[in-house]
Amino acid sequence: MGCLLGAGALFTLPTDTQSEQAVSQIFPAGRVALICGAIAFLSAASIADGLAIEAILIATTVAAFVLMIRTDRRAAAPLLPSDAFSLRSRTGAGLWMILLMSVGYSPLAIYAPLFLQRLHGVSPLGAGYMVALASLAWTIAALSVASLSAEWPPRLIIMGPSAMGAGLAGMGVLMAPGPVSSLILPIVLIGAGIGAAWAFVLQRVMNGAKGGEENIAAASAATVQQAGIALGAAIAALIANASGLDNSLDPGSVLRASLWVPLALVVAPLAACAIGVRLNLMVPRFSKQRLTVARRG
Repeated sequence: MGCLLGAGALFTLPTDTQSEQAVSQIFPAGRVALICGAIAFLSAASIADGLAIEAILIATTVAAFVLMIRTDRRAAAPLLPSDAFSLRSRTGAGLWMILLMSVGYSPLAIYAPLFLQRLHGVSPLGAGYMVALASLAWTIAALSVASLSAEWPPRLIIMGPSAMGAGLAGMGVLMAPGPVSSLILPIVLIGAGIGAAWAFVLQRVMNGAKGGEENIAAASAATVQQAGIALGAAIAALIANASGLDNSLDPGSVLRASLWVPLALVVAPLAACAIGVRLNLMVPRFSKQRLTVARRG
């Protein structure tokens, strides 16, 4: 698939001979190492013994991310826009939303199949199809909202993460008692919520980019999404292990983890919803002027 996409880009996209943005030939090894290191520290915290060690690893994770962002802003060829994760800009707020929605979405594919198989005896194939409903809902929601009128994007930027939060809460509450059919709606809400808001958040990120940073802003969305997926997996593992889940898959620990993993991650889409409110306030609104025709006579 990668080769096909590369060939398609090679023969389809025009040659950029007059780009204003300099292209660096130096691989940003240090910044990529900081991202990978932060995720590794957070993953290590999920299996560490002792509250003090966990606190140190989590603090190291935060420090690595902050250092990466500061280093990137001074780099000649940055990976992220200069206002990345700033709540004072549309691009920064939009990247926060991408990160938080990815954090809330990613653990579904990791833990839902395990919970379905252990708590309800669902086959691996059946559990896979259940989780795939979220991806299908993402696609259907994205296609459904693509042609809506201009007043809908600000609403969907709020409604999407809200639906994700409701889906995660529903999955946490209903996973253990069941029945399995009751989990279809929460899973669909998680996928439909991110699908309904995703394209419009990306639009805000790119439209709010500073002059000369349009390409970086567009490319940074995928980078932040992948970081959010990895972070979500690490955070979910931290919560699962805190619930007692380990390689023995003790029924009691699976039961506790099935409640707390989804419920704890509700915070991520709700935070994205709050940032979405701020993001909408930063979008310039153009008032429509009515023309008054005076009649003579």
